[in-house]
Amino acid sequence: MKLERDEYLEMIHTGNLRGVSPTQVMLHGPTKLLVDNYHWHSPEKGIVASYTPKEFDVIDHFGIFRGVDQVEAFAQATTGSCGTFLECRKLNCTPDELKDKFIPSFISIGQVNFHYYLEPGDTFVSLGNITFCRWRQTVCDGRIYKAPKDLDLDAYFSDFTDERLLKYDISEDFILVADLFNITGRAILVDFFKKNEENGKTRNT
Repeated sequence: MKLERDEYLEMIHTGNLRGVSPTQVMLHGPTKLLVDNYHWHSPEKGIVASYTPKEFDVIDHFGIFRGVDQVEAFAQATTGSCGTFLECRKLNCTPDELKDKFIPSFISIGQVNFHYYLEPGDTFVSLGNITFCRWRQTVCDGRIYKAPKDLDLDAYFSDFTDERLLKYDISEDFILVADLFNITGRAILVDFFKKNEENGKTRNT
């Protein structure tokens, strides 16, 4: 679902990301965006999003989707998407307008435990709980699950709740792939990167 600016602002203030295209939320290009769909979203609590690894995602890695890419996919789905949504709500702007002021940055990670693997074509869901959101910084805990093949994820999560998210209350047909803790993202001023770039040029002259 592609939204015009007025529709987007209305969604930001009164709705959630369910059904919105991640390309309208995240700034990543097509080879680095690791979110395909948002299936459930409670703006102050968390999100459920999915991604299906492509063949190019596993090149030179034994046909397996890398653990580091699982973490990146989770971060994009949770701290990136949720943080962008809330910052746009606060500033009454769209992500395209937000990027003129801030760059969403993945700044730290706590513990990650891997339990299973993912191959191209394996759809997985990221379930992210927001544990902190203040001062343009968002922290999430959560899990990654391999989804049952051919399951309609929009329909499955249509009646999901905050309480079920906190308990990871989903069918046993989902296979636990990873537990993730303290995944932290922050919206950093564009001027910070410009200043560092200018300082680097000065040192190299």
